[in-house]
Amino acid sequence: MKVSASFLSSQNIATDLKKLNDTDIDYIHVDFMDGKFVPNKTLPFRQMKHIYEFTSKRLDVHLMVEKPKKWISKFATLNTEFITIHLETEDIITSLEQIHTYGIKAGLSIKPDTAIEEVVPYLPYVDLILVMAVEPGKGGQEFMEDTVQRVKDLKKLLKKYKANIEISVDGGINNEYAKKLKNADILVSGFYITSSDDFQKQIDSLRV
Repeated sequence: MKVSASFLSSQNIATDLKKLNDTDIDYIHVDFMDGKFVPNKTLPFRQMKHIYEFTSKRLDVHLMVEKPKKWISKFATLNTEFITIHLETEDIITSLEQIHTYGIKAGLSIKPDTAIEEVVPYLPYVDLILVMAVEPGKGGQEFMEDTVQRVKDLKKLLKKYKANIEISVDGGINNEYAKKLKNADILVSGFYITSSDDFQKQIDSLRV
């Protein structure tokens, strides 16, 4: 199981990124919000782009924005492995194709109330599907239990369409929920890791 660490709930982002850089975390999960697609806003890109000063880990970028095309080109300049946009936005295929032009893997995220089947038209364009286990836009929320079944259903759907796509799950994940999410490939965890005194121990506990 791969683990992607979010710093959305971090009290000191620079310190936590440096500590994460000393672990075997697979990715740093970058939540970016425009205050329109979701009510909250994160650090502006002019500050976000300095992440590389604190970590050499590959980035797993999650764009919670109304117009992703505007931001894809910016995050493509960083040490980025994935850029994930939301299915609930506009010009989805154009955005996914744009991501690929930079040699970056394209992800598609779905909110908790979006039907799993809605991803089907986009399967040829994506490398990853991010299943939200909370409403996007705020860290520290409780994991929605029905996410476990949604991930199982998505796994079956991908098998049906013979789609070689990774499944990522984000929101409220701790070691107990990790045990129930064995159908996932990547777990995104923030508060569970960054609120601890031992980041590596928490990361290890998620690798089920």
